[in-house]
Amino acid sequence: MSSPQNHDETILPPDPFTKDLTPRFGFLARYGKPLAAILTVVVFSFVGYAIYRLTEEVSYDDVVRSLVDTSPSSILLAVFFTVLSFATLCFYDWNALAFIGRKKPFGEVALTAFSAYAVGNVAGFGALSGGAIRYRAYSRAGLAPDEIGRIIAFVTLSFSLGLTIITSVALIPMSPEIGPLIGIDPVWLRAVAMLILAGLAALYFIARRRIRAGNIQGLRFVDSRLLSRQFLVTVLDIAFSSSVAYALLPAGAAISWPAFFAVYAVAIGLGIVSHVPGGVGVFEAVIIAALGDQVGTDQILAALVAYRLIYYVLPLLVAIVLVSLAELRQVAAHPLPSGMVRTASRIAPLLLATLTLILGVMLVLSSVTPTPSDNIAFLSTLFPLPIIEGAHFIASLLGLLLVIAARGISQRLDGAWWTTMFAAAAALVLSILKAVALGEASMLAVLLVGLFVSRRLFVRPASLFRQTLNTSWLLAIAVLFIGTMVVMLFVYRDVEYSHDLWWQFEFEAEAPRSLRAMLGLTIVSSAIAVFSLLRPASLPVAPPQEEALRKAATIVAAQDVADANLVRTGDKSVMFSPDGDAFIMYGKQGRSLIAFLDPVGPRAARAELVWQFVETARTAGCRAVFYQASPALLPALADVGMKALKLGESAHVDLAQFDLKGGRWANLRQAATRAERDGLAFEIVPVDQVSSILGDLRAVSDAWLDEHNTREKGFSLGAFTDDYMLSQPVALLRFGGRIVALANILLTDTKEEASIDLMRFAPDAPKGAMDFLFVSLLTYLRREGYRNFNLGMAPLSGLSRREVAPVWDRIANTFFEHGERYYNFKGLRAFKSKFHPEWQPRYLAVSGGQSPIIALLDATLLIGGGLKGVVKR
Repeated sequence: MSSPQNHDETILPPDPFTKDLTPRFGFLARYGKPLAAILTVVVFSFVGYAIYRLTEEVSYDDVVRSLVDTSPSSILLAVFFTVLSFATLCFYDWNALAFIGRKKPFGEVALTAFSAYAVGNVAGFGALSGGAIRYRAYSRAGLAPDEIGRIIAFVTLSFSLGLTIITSVALIPMSPEIGPLIGIDPVWLRAVAMLILAGLAALYFIARRRIRAGNIQGLRFVDSRLLSRQFLVTVLDIAFSSSVAYALLPAGAAISWPAFFAVYAVAIGLGIVSHVPGGVGVFEAVIIAALGDQVGTDQILAALVAYRLIYYVLPLLVAIVLVSLAELRQVAAHPLPSGMVRTASRIAPLLLATLTLILGVMLVLSSVTPTPSDNIAFLSTLFPLPIIEGAHFIASLLGLLLVIAARGISQRLDGAWWTTMFAAAAALVLSILKAVALGEASMLAVLLVGLFVSRRLFVRPASLFRQTLNTSWLLAIAVLFIGTMVVMLFVYRDVEYSHDLWWQFEFEAEAPRSLRAMLGLTIVSSAIAVFSLLRPASLPVAPPQEEALRKAATIVAAQDVADANLVRTGDKSVMFSPDGDAFIMYGKQGRSLIAFLDPVGPRAARAELVWQFVETARTAGCRAVFYQASPALLPALADVGMKALKLGESAHVDLAQFDLKGGRWANLRQAATRAERDGLAFEIVPVDQVSSILGDLRAVSDAWLDEHNTREKGFSLGAFTDDYMLSQPVALLRFGGRIVALANILLTDTKEEASIDLMRFAPDAPKGAMDFLFVSLLTYLRREGYRNFNLGMAPLSGLSRREVAPVWDRIANTFFEHGERYYNFKGLRAFKSKFHPEWQPRYLAVSGGQSPIIALLDATLLIGGGLKGVVKR
């Protein structure tokens, strides 16, 4: 059995995991996101070109005319179906909570679900963007990360499967009507639909039989009642959302609602698969291609523009009004229920960030579309031409600034708040000066009010301009740039290009004005992209100074976490809070900046210290990682956009309940009695007397290292160094007067918790010495008034085996079940279980969008002292 010294070393994954995965998947793990982003840009470019070709016979004026001619009754009907759709969407989360056996007040669930879909529809990547809303809201509501992950998985999977089934079922009777629309033989269309349904049915019955037979552990099927309810929710959701678009089509549209329902479902599905934010372009291209011969293309475009505004923008505005009212009611005489206020505060930054993004896009697109002639004629009587030209050009750049600032708003940066307030206020004025755009101005006013009432949430002192944009935001800017170019080419299709256009300054010269705005956007966005791609080099982390270590040790002594004493090893850097009363210990491996444990210090300082660490990592061009984070830190981690994955469970013994009397302690009691009879003697050496026996301790340690053919580790483990061993008391076992075992004890002044780090035995130590040392130490600590003893973490244990378990959990469970050849996972858990501990989860948290596998490999290398240390163990 491995020695308990490995209670920290247990986090190391098996060697084959390190050696085999890296060569095979290292390239994809490192460059997967940039490659996916490039592919998305390519797909969007082709889609943009397709839309341009599909609309060759349509003019911008025709689209505007069709949009203006949309009847008020159609708009009201579309709004009505939007309300029904979003009311239905709330039941996705309600059913998901029922599936995992949790209940929350419907008001909190409805606000969370409504906001998640309002953001997810606009930003795309619903499982990530909407998932971030759910994670922030539900983590504060007391749900564990694996429960939130199962909610997100339930919602995503149920919608995807429901959409596939509904589309296939709809295609079977409607294929004669839909086939000619998309140029596919109805027979083939019906055959494909039936094949998909047959495949899904086969997978269902195979999986059901395997789960019932126990071949797939930890999974269960949804009961028939919940399954039926969820399928009904999906049907109603797609029916209502398709009805929004159908209501906006012209009255004489030569397509039935059932046929449009099937086309709409296909368009939505392809928009999701394309990974283009919001499915923009892909959804429109499918609808135009399918209906172009049945309905005028200009009318289809007008209907799709109105659909985007009503179904995507309007719910977001409503969500922001709701959370703003919640913020205002919090200080009123009759506040809302605490759960509603808590939820509103958690999701407000993401909602405001999404609206900021939308308004930025709106300002950019309006810079390449002409101003209505009546408006420009009115403005010409009030302002000189340079004012209008300048307002038009600057507004386009402010739009790009809002797109970039949206990222900082989602991260609650105070600099982003001020930037957005300034840009939105300036854009509001300029929108009037350049085009009397009352719609734009009204939405900008909503954003300003939302930001103002949520001011208390934006307190993180970080510079917006020191950060580089990640792949997702560069992708968003690229899609915006390409989309803006397509819109400009569509609007001015009939304008022949000439170099003279650049120098035409007239009230009616709309094309030159748009051309200059496009040039400004190109220059600025290119500069931003280059700056982000040429991000700062990852610099080495400086070792801590002696003064910093002494200050950290003083903070540790006043806290309750015994393992925080590992800061004394001196192999980790230390980051202090602005007040200097809390710190994070961390190391660097590759491009990972890895924090060990939670921040140490007062609870009030931890959340901002987490953000300070994440900001430092981003500035240094690194991914932020938290290693062995506790459940108490998860809300703060979620708030900075980090994804937490369960790493294992830490064993904690309640010393008040530790007593060798009774049947369940019989084995340990017998082991201790046998060890005493064999001549083993237990001893505690105070810290001021350790120096006198340091040589003997080193001899035992060296013998243990030689016996196990290993070397010293680091980071989450201590190494046998003079300074470290002299900083804490040591527990000994003597046999015949000779030291045969040692363990350095980690203590704090609060006596809330104690632990050990290094535990090493001489090769000839009597059998049972390990049990005897632990029993004697726990007895001593109980007598001294300590309340808990931390036995350390059992890696990969306690991970979810239930339904829709995350892929991470399934891989970890496989290693736990079959990895005994490489590491004694089960044996270590069994040894700790002998002391009847309380098991507490520990997590690996990684910056959003970053690979957890790469982060874990970097942590492994950091602990092992590089690849050689990992391989040699």
